[in-house]
Amino acid sequence: MSLNCSMWQDNSMSVKHFAFAKFSEVTEQCFLLFTVILLMFLASLTGNALIALAIWTNPVLHTPMYFFLANLSFLEIGYTCSVIPKMLQSLVSEVRGISREGCATQMFFFTLFAISECCLLAAMAFDRYMAICSPLHYATRMNRGVCAHLAIVSWGVGCMVGLGQTNYIFSLDFCGPCEIDHFFCDLPPILALACGDTSYNEAAVFVVAILCISSPFLLIIASYGRILAAVLVMPSPEGRHKALSTCSSHLLVVTLFYGSGSVTYLRPKASHSPGTDKLLALFYTVVTSMLNPIIYSLRNKEVKAALQRTFWIKTR
Repeated sequence: MSLNCSMWQDNSMSVKHFAFAKFSEVTEQCFLLFTVILLMFLASLTGNALIALAIWTNPVLHTPMYFFLANLSFLEIGYTCSVIPKMLQSLVSEVRGISREGCATQMFFFTLFAISECCLLAAMAFDRYMAICSPLHYATRMNRGVCAHLAIVSWGVGCMVGLGQTNYIFSLDFCGPCEIDHFFCDLPPILALACGDTSYNEAAVFVVAILCISSPFLLIIASYGRILAAVLVMPSPEGRHKALSTCSSHLLVVTLFYGSGSVTYLRPKASHSPGTDKLLALFYTVVTSMLNPIIYSLRNKEVKAALQRTFWIKTR
């Protein structure tokens, strides 16, 4: 049921407050969903914080690969914290409203963390390419300065895209309805509430999505193409296995993140439906963030050993 927006409009009749649509009219279903998402949210926060702590406190992990992994953990924490708390509130409370400024803030931080992660995953792929294809020059070419610059560029691109997209969307007028058919202020459902013809705005958002999702993904594909070519000519089976094992966790994370993101933002508008969009958004905001620390800790002996050392030191 659409909300009456008249109380949330100013003299210019532009909506100043929004409200998120209810997940379900059945209280038990909302409570069950709240419990499941809360547990996954806590697991994501705990897992990513532990990985960042283990890397920070173990000098043996002060290498480029783990520097980027720590950045990824921080991004995942910010990514989920920008969306999930408000969603959890909407599930168990009748207070589902959000101001126009609050919605813009949420969109900015979500976009910042998401785009930064796209770029950081490409930087991680480049790091693996340098480690496997140019091992003799790896230490000099991937020094601390280079790694810091790649991380800064990733965060910087995310910040610029977040500011640009948020300012572009919220420069529009919103005449109603004021109910967002989603659980956070994502770009497509907010654009759907804007006044008049938004086809040019939608096209601009789509172009930015292509550039920010496809460009890093193509860099990842190129890096792993070169890695595969180098691995195939390695004379030692042990060398091939070690090279592939160092890349498998990153490839799995890339598949989960880019797969869900591409299906959400790059598929034709005609194929969108609120139910499918919400399900996909739950996957890439909650599930992937929870799975990433599990993937890296279970498939990486060094991370597991570092976590064990960290807990041993803390509990002694």
